[in-house]
Amino acid sequence: MMANSPADILVELEEAVAACPPDRCVRILSGMVLLLTGSRDWPQELLANVVDGVLLRLTERVGARALVQLSTALAELKVAPPETLRRLASHDDPDVACPLLLKSQALATSDLETVAASCGERQQLAISGRDVIEPAVTETLVKRSGPICLALIKNPGTKFSDAAYAALIARADQDSEITKALALRPGTPEAVVRKLLSASPGKPNASSAPPAPIAPKLPSSAAYESARPEIIALNRVGKLNDSTVNRFAIRGETANLFTALSVLSGAPIEIVEHIMVDDDCEGLVMACRASRLNWPTTLAILSNRSGARLSFAERERAQHIFETLLLSTSQWTVRWGGDSCRRAQSIRDIAAQNGD
Repeated sequence: MMANSPADILVELEEAVAACPPDRCVRILSGMVLLLTGSRDWPQELLANVVDGVLLRLTERVGARALVQLSTALAELKVAPPETLRRLASHDDPDVACPLLLKSQALATSDLETVAASCGERQQLAISGRDVIEPAVTETLVKRSGPICLALIKNPGTKFSDAAYAALIARADQDSEITKALALRPGTPEAVVRKLLSASPGKPNASSAPPAPIAPKLPSSAAYESARPEIIALNRVGKLNDSTVNRFAIRGETANLFTALSVLSGAPIEIVEHIMVDDDCEGLVMACRASRLNWPTTLAILSNRSGARLSFAERERAQHIFETLLLSTSQWTVRWGGDSCRRAQSIRDIAAQNGD
């Protein structure tokens, strides 16, 4: 019969654990879990330290299933047996380690850092899913692989140090997905975004991108010359607004529309031309965001530009990008120095991650 009090359980453990059969070890282990999770008579820190040594011995005598149950139970405790916790968190079996790596508040940052330096991919992903990830742990994980970097960037609870940002910028030169994710992450310092954008056009795989579709006919130089004075005048009196730009888009007044986007966003007209005819919509969404246009106007531009209309999935993705982009990031990106083709490619690269 299972002991009912802390004292009884500990006496039974001292007598039996050294040579007890596996099934009895499992029973004792279950009793200790109940003791740790349900006892109100003993201070939790004292109780955790008292049972720690016995738990360590028991973990050597029971199977994987019992260890998973123990790990899952300990993951919920704010105070837990420290040595047992470290042994389970560093266990080779991901099923044993991951519950603690994902949720345990009792694991110290140094413990997580140690595990992160050598654990497998499942354990890395578990750590990257924690509610809060301290900078030291982030730095250790960033040194590992691309997928874990993306998981860290997408977790709003991740804290990045200057060293972690530097490592990500170095990786971004070979991995455009990191560039896109980090540039679109709320809270990424402006200096980091600029370094990412400055590096992204020269990445080795840029030339391997699929060729753009044949572009429709663009407004002529004469059309731009005719449109620009009116657009400048409207902007000067505060009437180059959503209503006006929306009307340009619906009526197909391309010279007026392109010029309006150029004036409002600060982007050269060649950048506007590129993103308007691009088969991907991310750059155009960024230019609209930089122009301070609202979502209905942006949708009107997307829906009425030359080429195929947006599918439902594309519309959802475009709206998500629009709502996620920071105004400052959008404005800086469309105005960024360098030749127009490289700048337009950066706009596409940075925005594309938002739909993943």
